[in-house]
Amino acid sequence: MSEGPRGVTAITESTYSAEDITVLEGLEAIRRRPGMYIGSTGPTGLHHLVWEVVDNSVDEAMAGHCGRIEVTIHPDGSCEVDDDGRGIPVDTHAEIDRPAAEVVMTMLHAGGKFGGDGYKVSGGLHGVGLSVVNALSRRVEVAIHRDGRVHRLSFVSGGDLESPLADGGPSDRTGTVVRFWPDPTVFDDVTFRFQTLLERFQMMAFLNRDLEIRSRDRRDGPLGAGEGEWTAFKYSGGIVDFVSHLNQSKERLFDTVGHYTGSEVIAGIAHFVEVAFQWNTGFHTDGLHSFANGIATLEGGMHEQGFRAALTSSVNAYARSRGHLKEKDANLQGEDIREGLTAIVSVRISEPQFEGQTKSKLGNASMRSLVQRVTHEKLTEWLEEHPAEARLMAVKAVNAARARAAAVDARRAIRAKSLFDGAGMPDKLKDCTATDPARRELFIVEGDSAGGSAVRARDPATQAILPIRGKILNVERARMDKMLKNAEIKALITAIGAGFGNQADGEESGFDGEAVRYHKVIVLADADVDGSHIRTLLLTFFYRQMRALVERGYVYIAQPPLYSTRVSTKETVYLADDAAKDEFLATRPNYTREFQRLKGLGEMDWQELRATTMDAATRSLLQVSVEQAALADDIIGILMGDDVEERRGFIVRHAREVRHLDF
Repeated sequence: MSEGPRGVTAITESTYSAEDITVLEGLEAIRRRPGMYIGSTGPTGLHHLVWEVVDNSVDEAMAGHCGRIEVTIHPDGSCEVDDDGRGIPVDTHAEIDRPAAEVVMTMLHAGGKFGGDGYKVSGGLHGVGLSVVNALSRRVEVAIHRDGRVHRLSFVSGGDLESPLADGGPSDRTGTVVRFWPDPTVFDDVTFRFQTLLERFQMMAFLNRDLEIRSRDRRDGPLGAGEGEWTAFKYSGGIVDFVSHLNQSKERLFDTVGHYTGSEVIAGIAHFVEVAFQWNTGFHTDGLHSFANGIATLEGGMHEQGFRAALTSSVNAYARSRGHLKEKDANLQGEDIREGLTAIVSVRISEPQFEGQTKSKLGNASMRSLVQRVTHEKLTEWLEEHPAEARLMAVKAVNAARARAAAVDARRAIRAKSLFDGAGMPDKLKDCTATDPARRELFIVEGDSAGGSAVRARDPATQAILPIRGKILNVERARMDKMLKNAEIKALITAIGAGFGNQADGEESGFDGEAVRYHKVIVLADADVDGSHIRTLLLTFFYRQMRALVERGYVYIAQPPLYSTRVSTKETVYLADDAAKDEFLATRPNYTREFQRLKGLGEMDWQELRATTMDAATRSLLQVSVEQAALADDIIGILMGDDVEERRGFIVRHAREVRHLDF
C-alpha cells in the first residue's frame, strides 16, 4: 500500500483497457425518467450533468493519473470538461463488439469501476455518468487523447451516434475532452450558473491535494461574470486548507490546524482516512463535514460514527487526566466537545457501500472501526503534543457542558408541549384545522399589523399564522442557554413542534424531522432591508437548529410584490421586483401610468395579501435548499459572524446575482 501524489492511499499500477469496461444494462430509461438519475430537471439536475463528467476526471486523479481538469462554459451554452488523464479506452469491447468509448457513452452501468483494474478508488461507482449526460443532451462531442493519437466521436438527440469513433491523427498529450449541450426539452432551463460550478470545484480541489481544477465562463452578460478568464483552485494542504477556509470568517480558538491520516487493508479491501480539525470560539456543533471517495456524505455514515465516538472518548480522557473534569463530574457529551469544532473527515475505500444514487451515507462498518482506532490513537497524540491548544479546547468544552446543563429545564419544557391538540401552543399562533402535516402551512409573519392582515387573508383549514416581533436573536453568536430565553425563538420551536438541535451520539437534544407539524414553513417578510435581515436571521436559525427542516425542503420564502400599477380602473398588476418591472415595460413601451412601491406587508389590505402572496393558486414561493453543508456553513459564518470585512466583500462579490436564494 502506498500514498500517491494527491494523498490517495492503496493505488497500484494497473492496465486500463476495453477488458476493464463491464456492461450491466442498457440506456433506455434515462430520458423517460431523468429525475431517477440526476434528482430533478431544475437547476440541481442541470448542474449534476457537470458533476458527472468532472467526477470521472477526479476518479482519474484519485487513481494517480490526472493532475489538471479544465471546465469551460462556452458562449453557445455548452460545457466542456478537459482532463489530462489516461483517456477512455478506444479498443474494441469483446462482449459488445463495439469500441469501449462508445459503450461507456451509450450504455447505462458501463464503466471501469465494476471489477476491472481500471480504478482502485472511485466516487462514481454507479457507472451512469457519461451515459446519463449523453442521454440528456442534444449534442455531445468527445475527443480522446491516448497512445499518441486523438480519437473523436459525437452523439445527437439524446444519445444517437452521429460520428463513430475515428482516428483524428497524432496527439502529444493524454486525456479526455467531453463537450455537451444540455437538452432544453428535458430541463426547465439550460443556463449554467458559473458561481455554482466554482463553489463545487473549490471543494473538489480541497479534497484532492495538488489537483488543479480550472474553470472559465466565456458567455456575455451578467451570467458571464468570468469574462473568459481562468479561475483556478489548487491546494497543497488539501483538507487542512479546507478547514482554514471554513474558519476564515470565524474567530479561531487557536491557529493550529490538526491533521492525521491512517490506512489499512481490511478483508482485502483498501481503507484510508484523513482528518483535519480546528476549533473556533463559536457555539455550534454542526461543523463536522464528511466525505467518502470525494463524495459529500450529507447524512454521515460509519466514518462519522467512528470519528464522533473516538473524539468524545479521547477528549474526556484528556480532560480528566489534566484535571479539567473532577472525579465527581459527569463526562463531557459529544455536543460539548464539538461546540466550535470545524472538522473534515475524508475517507477512501475501494469497495464503498453507499445508500442510493445520491451517495449521501456510507455503510461500511469496517470503515467505522478504522476511523475510530486511528482517531483515538492520533488525536490522543495530538493533544499531548499541543498542550496549549488542548487546554483551550478542554476549557471551552467544559463551559459548553455547563451552559447545556443550564438549558436543560427550558429544553424539557419546550419539548413537553403537545404536538397537535394545540395545548401549550404560543398564544399568538393562529393555527389551522387540518391534521395532516403535508397539508399544513405555517406563515412566519413580520410584525403584528401584517400578522393581522395575514390572519384574514389565510385559508384557516391549511394555513397557520405566527407573527414575530422585531428581529429574532442571531443564533450564530449565542449559546443554547441564551437562545432558549428568547421569546420569539421559543415560540418558533413550540409551533413547529419537532424540537431543535442536532441529534447525535444518543444525546437527548435533536430535531426530529418526522415530528414537524407543517410541511411548509414560509417566511413572510417585507421586501426591504429590514425584511431581508429578518429572513437571514430565520434561515440561520433553521439551518443551525433545524437543519432537517431545510434538507427535507420544508422551508420557503414568500415573494410579496415590490411594485403595483393600475392598468385599468378594474385591474391592478403586481410586479415582484425591478426585473419584473423592466420586463413589464419592455412589452409596453408607451406605458405612462405610475408604479407604486409597496413599502410593507402591513400596508396591504388582506385581499391584496391573499391574491399576491398567500393564495396557493397565484402566489410565488422560493424553496430553500442545502446543496452542500460545508458551503452553507461557510456562507452562514460569513453573513452572520463577526468578520465585518469578510461579510462586506462577500456581499459586493455576489450582489448582482441575487435573484434566487439557494443555501
